[in-house]
Amino acid sequence: TSSVDDSPADTITRRFRYDVALVAALKDLEEDIMEGLRDSGMEDSACTAGFSVMIKESCDGMGDVSEKHGGGPVIPEKAVRFSITIMSISVLAEDEEEAVTIFTEPKPNSELSCKPLCLMFVDESDHETLTALLGPVVAERNAMKESRLILSIGGLPRSFRFHFRGTGYDEKMVREMEGLEASGSSYVCTLCDSSRAEASQNMVLHSITRSHEENLERYEIWRTNPFSESGEELRDRVKGVSAKPFMETHSTLDALHCDIGNATEFYKIFQDEIGEVYQKVNPSREERRSWRAALDKQLRKKLKLKPVMRMNGNYARRLMTQEAVEVVCELVPSEERREALRELMRLYLQMKPVWRATCPAKECPDQLCRYS
Repeated sequence: TSSVDDSPADTITRRFRYDVALVAALKDLEEDIMEGLRDSGMEDSACTAGFSVMIKESCDGMGDVSEKHGGGPVIPEKAVRFSITIMSISVLAEDEEEAVTIFTEPKPNSELSCKPLCLMFVDESDHETLTALLGPVVAERNAMKESRLILSIGGLPRSFRFHFRGTGYDEKMVREMEGLEASGSSYVCTLCDSSRAEASQNMVLHSITRSHEENLERYEIWRTNPFSESGEELRDRVKGVSAKPFMETHSTLDALHCDIGNATEFYKIFQDEIGEVYQKVNPSREERRSWRAALDKQLRKKLKLKPVMRMNGNYARRLMTQEAVEVVCELVPSEERREALRELMRLYLQMKPVWRATCPAKECPDQLCRYS
């Protein structure tokens, strides 16, 4: 196959056929599959059917990829990459009840296990172009959901079925693919129907209720307005679905964004504690600003931590330490509140391995038990 570099410069996209990419990925794992069969004590020649492959799909904007010099055709300076990872392979032998897992990707988040399927010069916010380019990928994937692939592995033809899970999307891409309003929307969650106001009332009990099918149904309601409602009523009925969902995603929160979300919350708590917000009724904007300035100044002075416009991973990890809490506590007047802050951070740091681990059940089982 030609490399991406061989393609003429005005190409907007390079992609592999989905089935061809899966065949290549499985052939790369041929030895692992055979070893897995041997380790499970399975008779090689008995296992020619019943293979099941779990595929993780990921799609993300790659940001600015422009050449900083030279002329050439005008193409968007942004790129989007759609890629796949084989997460696990299991086999159901002919006379068995249970499928046996014969391969699990040891490093599912490594870029080495992640195979690019499609590279596009397109801005991820350009919905029309993005959906046009990914359309064929979706079509191929839907065709493969129903069919089986017969592939020679270890010298025998074997039959594989594929299961696709679109878990490698960030929130922006999930909203884009599932037809939801953009991130500033009052419907804050891509997993449930909570509005910002409801979420601030109910801090604990949430369950995942949104699904691709439901989003499609809601889009139809949005499009046809069967109950002749006003714009506001209609929007409330469809809970922020306002475009046709294009691709099924199963969004999850990755460890990085978990760190970022928690640090954002703690950053607010620190400001509130410095200003003793619990004693005040309605602190003015100026007051709040002064608390934030005090916090930023202290963090910069003691931890060399420069304020950031938008919370990022590095800042989050530096902020969420016992050391940072001690520095903040110097500005908190009440000893009782200082102790509560320290305790909160201690709990947080105890639990952190659970969402940083690739496989918490193996890597930190006792913390996982205490987690909930």
